[in-house]
Amino acid sequence: MMAGETERVYPKQSDSSPKGLWSSRDFLTFWSGEAFSLFGAQITSLALPLTAVLVYDATPRQMGLLSFLQLSPYLFLSLLFGVWVDRSRRKPLMLAANAIRMVLIGSVPLLAALHLLSVEGLLVIACLVGTCSVLFDVSWMSFVPTLVKDRRLYVEANQKLGVTQSTSDVAGPGVAGLVVGWLGPPTALVLDAVSYLASLTSLLMIRTKEPPPGPTGERHLGRELKEGVSWVLGHHLLRPLALLAPFTNFSLTGVSTLFLLYGVREKGLSPQLIGLIYSVSSVGALLGALGSAAIIRRFPTGLIYGVALTGIYTGPLLLIVAGGPRPLMIATFILSLLISYFGSGLSNIVQLTLRQTLTPRSLMGRMNAAFRTLLFGGGALGGLCGGLLGGALGLRGGLVVLVTGSAAMTVPLLLSPVIRLRAMPGPEAESDVAEP
Repeated sequence: MMAGETERVYPKQSDSSPKGLWSSRDFLTFWSGEAFSLFGAQITSLALPLTAVLVYDATPRQMGLLSFLQLSPYLFLSLLFGVWVDRSRRKPLMLAANAIRMVLIGSVPLLAALHLLSVEGLLVIACLVGTCSVLFDVSWMSFVPTLVKDRRLYVEANQKLGVTQSTSDVAGPGVAGLVVGWLGPPTALVLDAVSYLASLTSLLMIRTKEPPPGPTGERHLGRELKEGVSWVLGHHLLRPLALLAPFTNFSLTGVSTLFLLYGVREKGLSPQLIGLIYSVSSVGALLGALGSAAIIRRFPTGLIYGVALTGIYTGPLLLIVAGGPRPLMIATFILSLLISYFGSGLSNIVQLTLRQTLTPRSLMGRMNAAFRTLLFGGGALGGLCGGLLGGALGLRGGLVVLVTGSAAMTVPLLLSPVIRLRAMPGPEAESDVAEP
């Protein structure tokens, strides 16, 4: 849809499908498999680094490298995988990605028991798992529109998946800690391998026939990459979403990184209290996801997006004014992060639904890949800048600069055309996309 066109608006979801996706067997099957996989991933996020530390006595440099190798595939491979996803059926790629992750994760306790694993081998496995995660993430985001034929149900689909993600973020770390403490770091990874098996089984049970990718003429990697990026940056609504995406994750990751150090070293909080603050605050993301469908039905889409991002950008300001009695200070910390995480949970549903609605199927993989690159790139830079600011200006000084800069992002947000949307726009037709 071009700027200036009459907006095509769909009727409310309840007008045509009272049962929504609860009557969609294939979507519910996919959703349940994702739930198992997400909770299993929480175990790996704790057990893999603990295996490196407790079993292989990894150095701080090796731990930093472990984190980098898990995330770096998102930065370097997302766009390439986006082209691959748009050239292929998504379900086989998802099956392959999860099968490989299941084998890789399951191999860690086996190799450790046989004394055939080293910290270097663990780094290689982490990088390969991260690579498969990129392929799966780009694929599932592009696969959901195949399962959900009615675009009016995209909000419901993204809400259900968002609630599962947020629930795993809230409950997952605590459950993972118990499992790792009970079984030990390497052995606990077996449960994550089992969760990928459950996800594989759910994918195989899906009956929906995925149509083959449309004809694209003579294929050329460089041209296809350019088409995907050009689609995102050339669209009058996707472009502002894309430009704000890295700053949003920059704020979330940067603040989280620096607050961890600030809370422990400046405010004397114990690791248990820090964990409690993050765990309770994560409920905000769950509430944002749970309430998203009702909020989207009641209020203008653009207003919701603007308020959600304002929460992300300005919520951290409370961190630098928190003081007084210790309980009040902790409550203020929780309120600050809860506002930010609520905005994150709500904005994720809105922007993902907009992206899926506005993008033709033939470009879905490359569009999602472009956004994943921007989002993870912003998050990586946010963590790095948070540490650098804390080292140069002191923990409080660095946090003040970081949260003030974050709040300043409300200015470009107010100029964004997205916040003027009254409702979800209609979809772009495949014929609107220029042939290569």
